[in-house]
Amino acid sequence: MAISKPATRPANPRFSSGPCAKPPTWTLDALSDAALGRSHRAAIGKDKLKAAIEGTREVLGIPADYKIGIVPASDTGAVEMALWSLLGERGVEMLAWESFGAGWVTDVVKQLKIDAVAKTADYGELPDLASVDFANDVVFTWNGTTSGVRVPNGDWIADDREGLTICDATSAAFAMDLPWDKLDVTTFSWQKVLGGEAAHGILILSPRAVARLESYTPAWPLPKIFRLTKGGKLIEGIFTGATINTPSMLAVEDYLFALDWARSVGGLQGLIKRADANTAEVTKFVEATDWIDFLADDVATRSNTSVCVKFTDARIKDGAGFAKAVAKRLETEGVALDVGAYRDAPAGLRIWCGGTVEASDVAALMPWIDWAFNAEIDAQ
Repeated sequence: MAISKPATRPANPRFSSGPCAKPPTWTLDALSDAALGRSHRAAIGKDKLKAAIEGTREVLGIPADYKIGIVPASDTGAVEMALWSLLGERGVEMLAWESFGAGWVTDVVKQLKIDAVAKTADYGELPDLASVDFANDVVFTWNGTTSGVRVPNGDWIADDREGLTICDATSAAFAMDLPWDKLDVTTFSWQKVLGGEAAHGILILSPRAVARLESYTPAWPLPKIFRLTKGGKLIEGIFTGATINTPSMLAVEDYLFALDWARSVGGLQGLIKRADANTAEVTKFVEATDWIDFLADDVATRSNTSVCVKFTDARIKDGAGFAKAVAKRLETEGVALDVGAYRDAPAGLRIWCGGTVEASDVAALMPWIDWAFNAEIDAQ
């Protein structure tokens, strides 16, 4: 039986979880003032890099005594710099409940060869946060980008911890409240919630993290691109705009635009409100539909950015094939691009709901998911 297609289409079909949708007001003209063909070490380049650092501090409410650096290789580069530079001084606990967290476990255990305690959980769940021993360094993601599961808050992190907390916050920063007093090292990429261009990461260090860097030398050699100290002292230039390697000034200009846009919608709280409104549209659809559910079991741990859903209908014979076919139908119709589940995650859809997405577009997408589901059921 032919199924009628919805009358309304999302104005912007870009629901990718990274790189993410550009801010709604973005055009190429936003980059016209980029310092192209100039040295990033010239005054104009340094000023723009400094503005990116201090704009990050302002919008996210990062304390004045925390260091913020722009580093190479996106969030991955920022996390690896932290792991290689800081770990090994004491015991390590790794928390993982999706593919990126599992990747950090592999790097620490197999590459750095640290006998770390790994606490894991299946997709859709969190490990036992109450069992974490904060005498150790603790490495975790704030939001599981591939599972749609986030930690509910920072209450589980000890105020009197002896170890450092190292937090991959790449799909949480600019969409969730991050308790800076609980986080010693925080990383993210501006390609996520603010829809910036890829390849650059942000590394944020608390005074406790700086003290560790200046008092501890790892047993393994550090490549130049990971070195944060020289002569036992923090390389301050990294945190004032003198980057380790040459940055893209076009990407920096794009980030400066995104920060200005973030201010225009109410800063961090405005961005959170937008992400929550987007997620609410998915929630309304899921609650009214009996063949779809969230991958995250607990509403308190449900992401408001990388929203992951699964198909639960008993008529589905091949879950992975069915989900891919639904995503393909949505892409072919031009109503949702890049919404298939991450390759290592359970079958389903992953809909980006960060602040650069409009709630009206999420609302318009939901009937199309209904259409694609029913069309694929009929095609089985």
